[in-house]
Amino acid sequence: MNDTPQLGIGIGWRPEIADTVEALSGVDWVEAVAENVCPGHLPDSLVRLRERGVTVVPHGVSLGLGGADRPDARRLADLAERAEALGSPLVTEHIAFVRAGGALTASPVLEAGHLLPVPRTRDALRVLCENIRVAQDSLPVPLAVENIAALISWPDEEMSEGQFLAELVERTGVRLLIDVANLHTNHVNRGEDPAKALDELPVEAIAYVHVAGGIERDGVWHDTHAHPVTAPVLDVLAGLRARVAPPGVLLERDDDFPPAAELAGELTTIRETITAAAAVAPPRPATAEAGTGTGTGTGTGTEAEAGAATKAEAGAGAEAVRTEERGASGTDAARGRLALSEAALLSSLVAGTPAPEGFDPRRLRVQSRALAAKRAGVVAKVAPELPEILGKGFRPAFLAYAAHTPMRGGYRRDALDFAESLLIERRPEDSAARRRLTLWWRERAASRPPRRATRLLRVARAALAGR
Repeated sequence: MNDTPQLGIGIGWRPEIADTVEALSGVDWVEAVAENVCPGHLPDSLVRLRERGVTVVPHGVSLGLGGADRPDARRLADLAERAEALGSPLVTEHIAFVRAGGALTASPVLEAGHLLPVPRTRDALRVLCENIRVAQDSLPVPLAVENIAALISWPDEEMSEGQFLAELVERTGVRLLIDVANLHTNHVNRGEDPAKALDELPVEAIAYVHVAGGIERDGVWHDTHAHPVTAPVLDVLAGLRARVAPPGVLLERDDDFPPAAELAGELTTIRETITAAAAVAPPRPATAEAGTGTGTGTGTGTEAEAGAATKAEAGAGAEAVRTEERGASGTDAARGRLALSEAALLSSLVAGTPAPEGFDPRRLRVQSRALAAKRAGVVAKVAPELPEILGKGFRPAFLAYAAHTPMRGGYRRDALDFAESLLIERRPEDSAARRRLTLWWRERAASRPPRRATRLLRVARAALAGR
């Protein structure tokens, strides 16, 4: 796109490394998790960065644009408010669902606490396109959406990742945030070829690129954002740069933060990878606007012919979708079908219900354990008193709790619900620890349903009495 801002090289801003980010040289821009920024009380570090002319982009994680429901108006308003407070040229979110259930399925709302993949089907594409249009209309700046990493595959998918993204751009004009680490993750976990995805997607629609580290365990790649960037991920970045010059490239790190010198070294490696790829295969100038379905790859001969054929197939697919939309079923029917399938999957992952037909049960167990482990880690951060009170028993106790108790709200509510469950079971066994946990819970808990209040009150009184 001609009006896509040229961002340069950036790094994910996190409170834990705020001072380090400010001190790093050669950082052109930063990205901040939108939900962690309060517009009325911007962190001093972000204020100083903005005063220096450093661009700040809010990166949302909770909209759930790939969910069956329409985007929540309050969440959209919050994202818009953050974009305006930060003076951002664009905002970003994910192609994912993060919750399921509710009115469309007449069942309780379940929260994943994580980004989960949407099926690459006509139904899901139709719903996603409408959700993105709603979001675009509600935001003061352009929206870019990110491809996610996944441990699991949906059965009976109708498109590849590249085709799905190409049709999405053609139908909505949305920009893309391409995460090359996620393309590598999907290569290991789902057997998808990153080069094929890059050939199929409209690279001229890229707003910027994410680069992040991960680790492989038992044949599964975990996109941890807590490890150094690996050579295979840098290879995917080089392949992307051989096709187009991305307006921005950003290093993500969310945990186990290394020393400043190590972060600086990773930024240098990213710059060198981009420079080397450009020297070997400089891209041709873009000849078409994003949204036309036409890419800007640099292949010649059979590669160019293959790329043209792929894009022709994508265009034909988009026309098929438009024909579908003129039918009687409409988007509401698609939402209903998607709601049922996403709720069944999420229930299996967080509530222990049977695996939906067509899914690999082993992979679902891996994903379920990963979701529980993430919940434990985040709860430990938002409520650090819990691991302090419970000691080494915190993690096994929380994982046992998470195995049969879905998260129905945010992580702070999850922490309170976990503490409640322990108190109801008169745990921990150590009376002093139970007394501390009771005091912690009483100081923070909101009103509880009447059917539980009497029981909890008796438990709390007993703990405080030292019984």
